[in-house]
Amino acid sequence: MSRYNPKEAEPKWQKRWTEAKAFETSADKTKPKYYVLEMFPYPSGRIHIGHVRNYAMGDVIARYKKACGYNVLHPMGWDAFGMPAENAAMQTGSHPAKWTYGNIDIMRGQLKQMGLSIDWSREFATCDPDYYEHQQRMFLEFWKAGLAYRKESLVNWDPVDQTVLANEQVIDGKGWRSGAPVERRKLSQWFLKITDYAEDLLAALDDGRLSGWPDNVRLMQKNWIGKSKGLQMKFRFADGTMAPKGFEDGIEVFTTRPDTLYGASFIAISPDHPLAVELAQNDKGLQAFIAECQSAGTSEEAIEKAEKRGYKTALETGHPFDDRRLPVYVANFVLMGYGTGAIFGCPAHDQRDYDFATKYDLAIPPVVLPEGEDAASYALEGEPYIGPGTIFNSDFLNGLSVEHAIAAAIKKIEEIGLGKGVTQFRLRDWGVSRQRYWGCPIPAIHCEKCGVVPVPEKDLPVKLPDEADFSEPGNPLDRHPTWKHADCPQCGGKGRRETDTFDTFVDSSWYFARFASQPEDKPVEKQVADYWLPVDQYIGGIEHAILHLLYARFFTRAMKKVGHLSVDEPFANLFTQGMVVHATYRDPETGEWLLPEEVVIEKDSAKRADNGKPIKIGPIEKMSKSKKNVVSPEEIAKTYGADAARWFMLSDSPPERDVEWTDSGVEGAWKLINRIWDAVQAAPGALKTVDLSKPEANDADKSLRQATHAAIAGVTDDIDHFRFNKAIARIYEFLNALKKENGASDWARAEALSALARLIAPFTPHLAEESWETLGGEGLVCDAPWPKADPALLAKDEVVLGLQVNGKRRGELTVAADADKETVEQAALSDEAVKRHIEGKTVRKVVVVPGRIVNIVAN
Repeated sequence: MSRYNPKEAEPKWQKRWTEAKAFETSADKTKPKYYVLEMFPYPSGRIHIGHVRNYAMGDVIARYKKACGYNVLHPMGWDAFGMPAENAAMQTGSHPAKWTYGNIDIMRGQLKQMGLSIDWSREFATCDPDYYEHQQRMFLEFWKAGLAYRKESLVNWDPVDQTVLANEQVIDGKGWRSGAPVERRKLSQWFLKITDYAEDLLAALDDGRLSGWPDNVRLMQKNWIGKSKGLQMKFRFADGTMAPKGFEDGIEVFTTRPDTLYGASFIAISPDHPLAVELAQNDKGLQAFIAECQSAGTSEEAIEKAEKRGYKTALETGHPFDDRRLPVYVANFVLMGYGTGAIFGCPAHDQRDYDFATKYDLAIPPVVLPEGEDAASYALEGEPYIGPGTIFNSDFLNGLSVEHAIAAAIKKIEEIGLGKGVTQFRLRDWGVSRQRYWGCPIPAIHCEKCGVVPVPEKDLPVKLPDEADFSEPGNPLDRHPTWKHADCPQCGGKGRRETDTFDTFVDSSWYFARFASQPEDKPVEKQVADYWLPVDQYIGGIEHAILHLLYARFFTRAMKKVGHLSVDEPFANLFTQGMVVHATYRDPETGEWLLPEEVVIEKDSAKRADNGKPIKIGPIEKMSKSKKNVVSPEEIAKTYGADAARWFMLSDSPPERDVEWTDSGVEGAWKLINRIWDAVQAAPGALKTVDLSKPEANDADKSLRQATHAAIAGVTDDIDHFRFNKAIARIYEFLNALKKENGASDWARAEALSALARLIAPFTPHLAEESWETLGGEGLVCDAPWPKADPALLAKDEVVLGLQVNGKRRGELTVAADADKETVEQAALSDEAVKRHIEGKTVRKVVVVPGRIVNIVAN
């Protein structure tokens, strides 16, 4: 028999699928629909084997659902705008468009080589004017509907690159790329009003609309939205304190723990708080402190890890319930973006406040008494108490639970006119302005007379200029000699185009809808989009669990508001796959990272393939181009074929867990593929010699038929529940059974081989087509119906139980499936292997685990 040849088979079937338009989709409403989508890739240059795992998972589902009779939509596109292309332009002189589309061509070819069942007729890149024209149109609709607006906002500004940086791009107070000290600036920015939907975005996480999402993702979203019920109140300035202009009413704070008001020992405001800015005008020390705070890390994580530091002002506030005076600090750990940008510190019951109070020798009065403690003698022991308890040292709140004390404190503050109970959200409106060329232009014109006005719809799309100067930092659109000049559409006077472009999260917040419907004159055809949406199965990495998913959920609601969609939620079911990991390799002399193919492994050491010098084997990490621990799917396909790569990626571990790429793993997959091929080659034309619609099985076929239908039922259930590794294990068991049953009839073997070819089709589609053709199946296997299990053949007459003596396996026992415990015990004790191992011993116990094992305990 000949060896399976993927080099010939895989291109052959890819060509036939293309010629047959096998995966092109129409809105055929006579069938149930199924929309499966993987998060689309950024065209950075080449895909690696980690991408293959993600797209292979979606492909399994798409092929399976197609076989089950669904009208399947499985599209692909490119998240193509963003800074990497602009950085490449700066480094190489190549235009971002040329770099981007060149990468897309390469990656498209790589993905097609993997045999994915993608409807390529729906492909687009977000940098296509045909796509972003409709994004601009929707922005204008959002603007008109009050969902888009412009305001001044504090931003991280890189003075060298002359661009706004996200918090995560500020490292040790410096720009991630330029290394320049970051400044905090106020800039006019465009925002989308995601906060209008905060309550509904939160409610949908628990009301069943997102029951198909992982619990951890829903929790992450819930925490990001951050609904807090609490008290918003003012701390009046103490007698003798001169209130700064504009703050005569005091300092407003928001707290979720008003029950701890008697534990307050200081007030702290953000370095960005208007009061801090006001005070700094005449205080050089405060100016320096604020500058220092603004140059440090600006992400919440960085602020949380930083030493808690403050600057004491000359201000003091009174306490709302007694005559204490509370000093006012500007503190580096208070965020302007949450609550009011000001807090009262309760150090006895908050770690952050405790660290601050300890550093500045402030009072730490405990007001929450743990259960079982004596109020008269209780004292903190070197750390704050953050658990439950009853309130003490708090006058009218004494003896109340935390919950009841919160309500009582709010009521008291409302009675004395210092505040009220409120609900707040951590979520802030989405700032979508970015100062760069390679992004979707924001369709607005600035006019000195009319202000900021929308670009007329007839003038869309506002296209990027073909020429851009990347010779110096900053936004090339600001420097363009002609593009930025435009007449005001309202008064006809001279105006200036908006030179900011959209955050790329905008591009990816509605692409799923455009895949579903692609009319020329509007973003979507509502009736068609309503047929396909929501996406039935969305697949992607956990790193997108918050922002991308949250923004897509908001955008769907916004599109509904302006009349484009009927659904609230874009993704009915979500699966977050594990990563593909690989060892890292580094040259200790040069510090250079090396690709796996540049390394020769020798037991526990490694050397360079080019010069034999030793290299350092680093930790096993997620595949990344920066550390070069990537494996090219093209190289694997050349050696073993795309199916072997897919098979290993899907078989090695549960799909939600990380998988380590190993050469031995793909070699094992290749061997199994050849075992399947051997079984198929042994029965050429088998499906033409029998009529499977007319059963001809006999008693000798029963074992093989039971194995066939057990495999069908098991693989079906495993795919339905994303247990791809278990499905492949069942196929392996089925193949063993098929090879063992030499006495079965031609009809039963044909039934088994027909099922085998269809069961492997979602996992190894090229091998499945080649097998189907060899067996004499009609048409393409990707068009063949999914096999159905016969319930009558799933009921087992006999079961095989493992036999153990004192926990050690000693053999197997075959008994009737309905045998009672006594019968099983007697049969086990009568087994010759068991007799040998219990000879001369006393049987103390016989443990029967139905359907699994019998363990005899003897000594």
